Amino acid sequence: DGWRGIIAEDFTFDNVRACAQGVASYLKQTGLASRGLIVGYDTRFASEDFASAAAEVVAGNGIKVYLCPKATPTPVISYGILAKQAGGAIIITASHNPATWNGFKVKSEHGSSAPTDAITKIEKHISHTLTTGEINKVPLTQALKQGLVEYLDLAPIYSQQVAKLIDLKELRQARLKIV
Repeated sequence: DGWRGIIAEDFTFDNVRACAQGVASYLKQTGLASRGLIVGYDTRFASEDFASAAAEVVAGNGIKVYLCPKATPTPVISYGILAKQAGGAIIITASHNPATWNGFKVKSEHGSSAPTDAITKIEKHISHTLTTGEINKVPLTQALKQGLVEYLDLAPIYSQQVAKLIDLKELRQARLKIV
């Protein structure tokens, strides 16, 4: 559901921007752009900076970005897509890969991995972007002022949903030892 590479070799800011442009073009083509896009990241080296670069490109295409203000787990972002009714998400993470790697995941409007047909279309947009070099972007500070980017902490809404599904009081009373 995305692309992974070694940081500073093939996982670069230019390549992240090209991928973000591909996602933005896909969202505009499919009519999902009006729903906005969540951009999140993990704790790897420079993930926050790569996420900001992706957000600048998506915002540069006139698409509202909900940018996570801190490292956020993938399941929280997936739930956030549903809660915000967003058009999907970009997550900067390399999952289980070594620390020298990072990655660019695309989540669908359903919170799941983007389906194969969507990835194929996004890849075509990325190829076009790499050929033409055309990337729309707006500096993050400007996008924040214009309301194109909004910081959104998804952890509280995720925690509220989990609390609705699980009897936390009963769990606490069970005094389970978790190792």
